[in-house]
Amino acid sequence: MPAYILRCLDRPDAGALRADTRERHLEYIAAAGDLVLLAGPTLGDDGAPIGSMLIIEAADKTAASEFAAKDPYAVAGLFSNTEIQAYRIVTGALTT
Repeated sequence: MPAYILRCLDRPDAGALRADTRERHLEYIAAAGDLVLLAGPTLGDDGAPIGSMLIIEAADKTAASEFAAKDPYAVAGLFSNTEIQAYRIVTGALTT
């Protein structure tokens, strides 16, 4: 199955919203099982989360977009921008 990178940028001053939604987001990621290859926050210079980055497997870009749209972070309006790009894993621990 193809892999996709999801790069999501938080809205400014959305730290409280991220914290309030975190548990639901983590449950959503866990429920996806092996479809989520890697996930975690992107960090600002001060070490605080400013977004999210995931590598997922999906049938196509439409399915990747649907997965991203159903993430509780996205549903809550945390993100100002989400980019989805096809990705080929060539080397490293995520080699499939």
